[in-house]
Amino acid sequence: MSGCNSAMQAYKDGQKKFANGEYDLAIKGFQKAAEANIEPVQTSYLIAESYRLSNRFKEAIPYYKKAIDGGITNADAQFQYAYALKTAGQYDEASAQFAAFAKSPNVPQNLQERASREVEIIRIADRLKSTKMEVALKDLPLNTVGAEFAPTIIGSELVFSSSKKEKIYKNNGQPMLGLYKINIASDPGNTQGNPVLFSQDIFSPDANEGSPAFSPDGKTLVFARGNTGKKNSSVDVDLYMSRNINGQWTPPAPLPVNDSLAWDGSPAFSRDGKTLYFASNRAGGVGGIDIYRTNMDASGRFSRPVNMGRDINTAGDDMFPYVAEGGKLYFASDGHPGLGKLDLFSATRTQGVITIENMGLPFNSPQDDFGLVFYQNLKKGFFASNRDGGKGDDDIYYFAAPEEEDTTTVAKHTDPNDPLNPNNPNYINGKRKVVRYFLAGTVIANGETPTPIDSAVVRILPDTSDTQIAEFPTAKDGKFGRQPVEEGQSYQLLVQRKGYISKREPFSMSGRNIPPIFLTKELTDTTFNVTIKLDKLELNKTFVLENIYYDLNKYNIRPDAAVELDKLVQILKDNPTMTIELSSHTDARATDAYNMTLSQNRAESAVAYLNSKGIEADRMEAKGYGERELIVPNAKTEEEHQRNRRTEFTILSY
Repeated sequence: MSGCNSAMQAYKDGQKKFANGEYDLAIKGFQKAAEANIEPVQTSYLIAESYRLSNRFKEAIPYYKKAIDGGITNADAQFQYAYALKTAGQYDEASAQFAAFAKSPNVPQNLQERASREVEIIRIADRLKSTKMEVALKDLPLNTVGAEFAPTIIGSELVFSSSKKEKIYKNNGQPMLGLYKINIASDPGNTQGNPVLFSQDIFSPDANEGSPAFSPDGKTLVFARGNTGKKNSSVDVDLYMSRNINGQWTPPAPLPVNDSLAWDGSPAFSRDGKTLYFASNRAGGVGGIDIYRTNMDASGRFSRPVNMGRDINTAGDDMFPYVAEGGKLYFASDGHPGLGKLDLFSATRTQGVITIENMGLPFNSPQDDFGLVFYQNLKKGFFASNRDGGKGDDDIYYFAAPEEEDTTTVAKHTDPNDPLNPNNPNYINGKRKVVRYFLAGTVIANGETPTPIDSAVVRILPDTSDTQIAEFPTAKDGKFGRQPVEEGQSYQLLVQRKGYISKREPFSMSGRNIPPIFLTKELTDTTFNVTIKLDKLELNKTFVLENIYYDLNKYNIRPDAAVELDKLVQILKDNPTMTIELSSHTDARATDAYNMTLSQNRAESAVAYLNSKGIEADRMEAKGYGERELIVPNAKTEEEHQRNRRTEFTILSY
């Protein structure tokens, strides 16, 4: 019995470590629980997730399989299993899992779309492999069983990130990262010896420090620092700057472009040193991690960061930017069509058109390939990879094109932008590939048995105005369309039908464009189908407003709550005869009288906000219910308390 209790305690400890981002410690607890057959399906899933979230995808594969075979219900388990298979180069198995996931009911739409896209990417993997650069690769002798990555060059020294500190990082069980340097050998591929700490002034013993970037004059260093364990590791990474004054590096200071709620890392300078590129998963981006740029003036002030846009950034992660001599941008991405997780890409702008090119073999592999920099010319340089055959986790590789080759690029082929170049994905037989995009859909009644709604009016509007682009009636089967839509644009679909609540449905082309490498003919038509659910207009029908949060014991409208209330403003404007009761509910953790007052104040605050946005006061009633209508009567967890703290509106008349 004591052994069972010990295993159950190990499982609970694993859950706590997992919640804290201490994945290596979580794995040890879960594995002890697995040996005792404690929650075998969930335990396998959590081990797999722990490996994935500490960037050990291959190790996650058998645990994902065990969890899925055991009937795990987590919506993204099969997607992550498929992705892990792809990183192991098991393309056929990965494609089958992605395809099955995409056809599954009730999966998140964004993951469903990414899964379908991955099926197409895997289908062209052989085509991606056909892009082969004539360069030789060498795993540097300085690499260890730990991590060495993010190489950069200052003078004759290679500066890079390496896991050499005394403190262990609980996320992956490795020593924490620091910045180290070593002299580049006359034969750069034979660079070896014992790297030394870059600077005692750039050293924090209890934080990860990585991804160094130097200004062109070598006097300014920007790097990433974080993962101290004081905050969730996904946001506890910021950019820091240090300047070299009289040979001494100043104490690093955080940059004003950091977002306190986001991960900010992998910086790079432009060739003139006036622009800083970096990666961030801050709100408002295109995908997971996006590449941003900010300008610096002579006094060191930074402009507001600007997202590099949807040509560069994808629904996945885009990071590790590097601007080469001549201004060409190189970066790593798992969202553009690639062989594995992070692949290396180049971006070229010609006459306003940005061409993204996968660098192909031998630069890319099924694993992570990232952090490219050139050395002395555009024929040789360094990058990092955790591919099979290396010495450890991430290794730094040296690449060099044949010296006798008279070229300014490591690419084997001619100008990649030449329309007659067979490797140019934008052209076929010398003619530019064209995709025409269309939008169509179906309108159905919301309910347990959705039924099509005929004679509804669907108006297609720009995202930023009510200027109508097109109007469609729905047929008996509820279908409407097809309307041409443009890359990079966002739209609203305003749907109206007597007896139903008018509704606006957003539709964005962000991340939906088809990369030219997928196209096999000069003209391709593709249609996106959306399903819009309408609620019947009924008296006393109540709707919960999601994500309306208030600070503890306060009732002022926070910015995030304002975003959600603006949606209700639009509903009331689109349904001008509707009057509502707006109600606020609390949890049961204070006195009944206190909660009644607090909820009434919150309801009145929300109504006042709606009124300030143009909704007539006589169309709304504010009502606080305190703790008198709990959804979870005996709430114990924070999640259950949060379900009780809610804001609702009820239709009073129409």
